[in-house]
Amino acid sequence: MRSLIKILFGIFLIPYLSSCQQGPLKSTDFSEEAAFTSGIEGPAVNAEGLLFAVNFEKEGTIGKVDQNGKGELYLTLPEGSIGNGIRFDADGNMFIADYKGHSVYRVSPGTSVPEIWVRDTTMNQPNDLAMDYKGGIYLSDPNWAESTGNLWYVSPDRKLIRLEENMGTTNGVEVSPDGKYLYVNESVQRKVWRYSIDENGRVSGKALFHSFENFGMDGMRCDMKGNLYITRYGKGTVAILNPDGKLLEEVILKGKKPSNITFGGADGTTCFVTLQDRGCLEQFSALNPGNHYNKIH
Repeated sequence: MRSLIKILFGIFLIPYLSSCQQGPLKSTDFSEEAAFTSGIEGPAVNAEGLLFAVNFEKEGTIGKVDQNGKGELYLTLPEGSIGNGIRFDADGNMFIADYKGHSVYRVSPGTSVPEIWVRDTTMNQPNDLAMDYKGGIYLSDPNWAESTGNLWYVSPDRKLIRLEENMGTTNGVEVSPDGKYLYVNESVQRKVWRYSIDENGRVSGKALFHSFENFGMDGMRCDMKGNLYITRYGKGTVAILNPDGKLLEEVILKGKKPSNITFGGADGTTCFVTLQDRGCLEQFSALNPGNHYNKIH
């Protein structure tokens, strides 16, 4: 009889426990809606924990957002330039991909003056960037009109090297925590590729890491455990893939057009996402601290 009671108790307890389990991860607002234009991108957090994103109030600017989500103008890029991805190195330099001016700018710590780090008109539209730990920069370079793209590497001595051409629409790009792999996604083709990185920053061994059946992709970043967080443009989510390319979680955002993501907050476990249809940033709690955040702090 006792065994029967235990079995019956277990049967009735399972639905109760299931109903108590935490639901899907969801974001909350961080900054004021429409403070940025529909071109909001970036975003990036520096070693002091300050958050930056492009196109604050008007195109061609960089905005700084404080811990309470209040934005202000940080700098204005030279005329004809519009920023996209932002990244900080371990020395505090800010690097900005300028998709309109075929450039990457550097802003030295303590200044708000952008200087050209590299410029080449053979690049389509420098979009997003990721950094290795030798000072090199990986650049995605889509051609949206033709649904193609290139992949570039800017060496520490500022040499621009084309790693691959005639890809799909290259967009998000990221380096794994151990520095061994480079991830590149193609928005229109909905594919994420993984490459091996050699000691000179060159890539090889291209392999399909993950493929989505619908909706596009934009920026992506890794946490320190190697999970890859990918913004799903049009779907309004952030997909979290483990190092084997398996979907772990999909975070539900309030907006539908996330353009990029970064890690920040007190311990690097807050994800900040730029939303183009809302002109603001949303936030949610990450599974682990951000990889790049951990490297520069």
